[in-house]
Amino acid sequence: MVAHPPCTYLCSSGLHYNLKRPGRAALTEEALKFVQKLWDAPITRIAIENPIGCISTRMAKPSQIIQPYQFGHDASKSTCLWLKNLPTLKPTALIAPKLMVYRGREVKRWGNQTPHGSNNLPPSKDRWKIRSLTYQGIANAMAEQWGNP
Repeated sequence: MVAHPPCTYLCSSGLHYNLKRPGRAALTEEALKFVQKLWDAPITRIAIENPIGCISTRMAKPSQIIQPYQFGHDASKSTCLWLKNLPTLKPTALIAPKLMVYRGREVKRWGNQTPHGSNNLPPSKDRWKIRSLTYQGIANAMAEQWGNP
């Protein structure tokens, strides 16, 4: 099983809302219980994918953190993998960052980043959906490296 549980209530970028919006912390707890059910499923090989967030601090550290630029995409997006009876993914096609000067120092940036490092996708009603897509190079690596045990 390769599971991609919804990250809305799990990822670090949204956890600060748990203190500001009544009931949101309970939704995080429900999301964590769902992830635990996935992990405990009676399946031999399991991969759970999610951004950096509370799974790492509340359940277990990830087996691996990958980046799209390791799999042929000009993009940076830290993605955690929790693996059960699966090897870590081997990078397939490294994309080098662009070097630029930001606030007087040299920084590495990929195509999906602004000069200050945040995602350059503008706000929209579909932004969450676009940001949650799995990069094809990562999906291909999962299929090729885990598909034939």
